[in-house]
Amino acid sequence: MRAFKQAQPVELDIVDFSKKGNGKGVLKREDKTDLSIEVPFSIPGDRVKASVLFKKRMKKQQGKLEEVIKAAPVRISAKCAHFATCGGCRWQQMGYAEQLRLKEEKIRALFSAILTPDVQFFPIIPCDDPWQYRNKMEFSFSTDLSQNKYLGLIMDSSRGKVFNLTECHLTNSWFVDALKVTRNWWESSKLDAYHHYRNTGSLRTLTLREGQRTGDRMVILTVSGNPDYALHKNDLDAFVAGLRASIELDRPECRLSIFLRIHQIAKGMASQFYEMVLYGPDQIREKLYIQSQSEEQPVPLEFNISPSAFFQPNTRQAERLYSLALQLSSISTPITVYDLYCGTGTLSICLSKFAKTVVGVEICPEAVLDARSNAAKNGCSNVHFLCGAVHEQLTKIIEENLFPLPDLVVVDPPRAGLDPHALQHLIKLSPKKILYVSCNPLTQVDNISNLISQGYRLEAMQPVDQFPHTIHIENIAVLTKDEN
Repeated sequence: MRAFKQAQPVELDIVDFSKKGNGKGVLKREDKTDLSIEVPFSIPGDRVKASVLFKKRMKKQQGKLEEVIKAAPVRISAKCAHFATCGGCRWQQMGYAEQLRLKEEKIRALFSAILTPDVQFFPIIPCDDPWQYRNKMEFSFSTDLSQNKYLGLIMDSSRGKVFNLTECHLTNSWFVDALKVTRNWWESSKLDAYHHYRNTGSLRTLTLREGQRTGDRMVILTVSGNPDYALHKNDLDAFVAGLRASIELDRPECRLSIFLRIHQIAKGMASQFYEMVLYGPDQIREKLYIQSQSEEQPVPLEFNISPSAFFQPNTRQAERLYSLALQLSSISTPITVYDLYCGTGTLSICLSKFAKTVVGVEICPEAVLDARSNAAKNGCSNVHFLCGAVHEQLTKIIEENLFPLPDLVVVDPPRAGLDPHALQHLIKLSPKKILYVSCNPLTQVDNISNLISQGYRLEAMQPVDQFPHTIHIENIAVLTKDEN
């Protein structure tokens, strides 16, 4: 029988953060070589005791925080009981002002090679309230070898293990209430959690989202598409009844939508998703108040959001993000704007109030349907939405001369950034100005460096904190075509 290695205790001074936002220290070894060790939930200035399962031939190791021997001056007590277990929040042990300082410093360091003195760098925009800001959260179902049931978030550094979540300070309290109701329903049923490797079991995830400005609430139960584990009507009726009794009793005036999403998998094929309404409307509503110029009154815009459609997870900070994007784009005369990766058309609709023509491109069909509905809802007749991959739709626009070439291109890509084909087509379009909104500055800096090499100049940069207590940050960059 193979003996398992034992973790070794070490004491470390934490001197820096890793790319993942973990504290990082250096262990001096007897052979006078240094070993870098990441310790999640530690921060620079801490002296900690950590247990490390050393792996051969690796210069970077990861340890588990066992004790803070001496706390950093900026360390505070975390608000959440799940902190240091949950893989969601990383920085609750620091005050919000310190988090903001670190995030702004991170952006400056990341872009240092291209942040020339003539680039306007604006201070980071904080959240007014760093708690209860998320309008969407996805929770996982799981069972262990003893058939104990878990419904919550993924544990930190656990390879997919789930813990039973009983509190979360990033969401409205009804999220936790809905989680409790669902857990009770599951406990009283004979249903199993889905097993990814064996393709057995029924229950995969529970997604909750809300319209923070409207009070609308949405619940999405995602289940396996394996017909051997299909839910019976009685199971679904009990699920809906429990949620209605909890949510509608709490807020009888709110609109509640409950969906079943079937996740179908097959070898060699992309996953397929099928959705059906179990109760209520097929969309939730949200409002954004957008300020195109700092001295003007905000303009209210209304949006419908389907279960699969992307919408910014922090409603109030999204208002600031889009308002700043409009202000930085400096639209003074009617122009043609392309909005790439436009989602449900939020920014496209904002831009349409000031542009001559707006063309939005989005790959998700449900999001495009929502975008068209949202444009009609807000009386925007000058915005057009195309469904498909960005590079394919841009090729079609150019070859078929569907729309005038853009004066301004707005890009808000996923975390992977602009794919090479999209970047190539963007350069080919050669707009006078590019507004790049990014949820991952690591990929943004690479894309912007490529654009600079193709004749663009970085003009301004504005970091926005959308996700307090996490390492994530949004960043807006403005680039202009260098006429020389």
